[in-house]
Amino acid sequence: MPNSRASHLTRRGILAAGGALGLGAALAACGGDGANSGGGGDSDSGTAAATSGPWSFEDDRGKTVKLGKAPRNIVAFTGVAAALYDYGISVKGVFGPTRTPDGKPDVQAGDMDISKVTVLGNVWGQFNVEKYAALAPDVLISTMFDGAGTLWYVPEESKDKIAELAPGVGLSVYDRPLTEPLQRVWALAESLGADMKAAAATEAKKRFEAAAARLREAAKAKPDIKVMAGSASQELFYVSGSNLSIDLEYFKALGVNLVEPPEKAKAEGGGWYESLSWENVDKYAADIIMMDDRTSALQPADITEATWKKLPAVKAGQVMSRSPEPILSYDKCTPLLTGLAEALEKAKKVS
Repeated sequence: MPNSRASHLTRRGILAAGGALGLGAALAACGGDGANSGGGGDSDSGTAAATSGPWSFEDDRGKTVKLGKAPRNIVAFTGVAAALYDYGISVKGVFGPTRTPDGKPDVQAGDMDISKVTVLGNVWGQFNVEKYAALAPDVLISTMFDGAGTLWYVPEESKDKIAELAPGVGLSVYDRPLTEPLQRVWALAESLGADMKAAAATEAKKRFEAAAARLREAAKAKPDIKVMAGSASQELFYVSGSNLSIDLEYFKALGVNLVEPPEKAKAEGGGWYESLSWENVDKYAADIIMMDDRTSALQPADITEATWKKLPAVKAGQVMSRSPEPILSYDKCTPLLTGLAEALEKAKKVS
């Protein structure tokens, strides 16, 4: 699993991993740990099926967490919690994008009932350490977007206090294809007591594999169709390269013809993306544009820039959503492959 291309990323670059810097405004407005609470759930929330005997798990930093029994009081980054939920594992608390301003589940919350978990922080920089301690956590789980082992959405200023309360498990989503973190979450869920031989899990994996085969065939049939991964803010448009994003690396491996900004242009974003002014949004020719679906990003329907509306892919209606931070269960990742396969199958050459 190579990590040779970059060892350190700025927060700005990480937030744009595949896209948006829309969290920047939230950062300025939401300092501190003023978390929203979802009620904490009931006392039985935890693993769906506890394993007997000692528990251990080696994370992607090479650190092994050892406990006397499988953890029941799990706290996780929202996207990780959503993936574990798909395998029958519940958590006590979450941190990261969980609910939208109107109270609905964030896209990264998946199928979780967010009223049954304690939300320790909903935006970057929020993590209520006091509420975290009150949960008596056994383990904290998050993803990692760099090679340095930085736990995603765990604030730098409080990470030491947080680490004192429970051991952390880091799952890397950096510089590797989508299939690798999918396998790691599968292994983690199994260690926590999930029944990975259940039809729901095995059939989801089969559907993912079938979708991958479909996408490979679609890409092979349409090699001239150029696909651009973008993300928008009010000020800038971001074009993502494939070399660090788990979904784009996998799409590229399946043969998708992705627009690739030059390395020099991506340097400002820590190697993730190139930022363009709206006047220069037509810099790259693209037949399909995949747009960041996170709530931190400006969505296509809300883009009013005339230069955007003039893009051939936009005029042709060949714009689709993309999940730069996919929920790492086979069930949730299958639509990502199916959606792109369908877009390629229907796409016309417009660039």
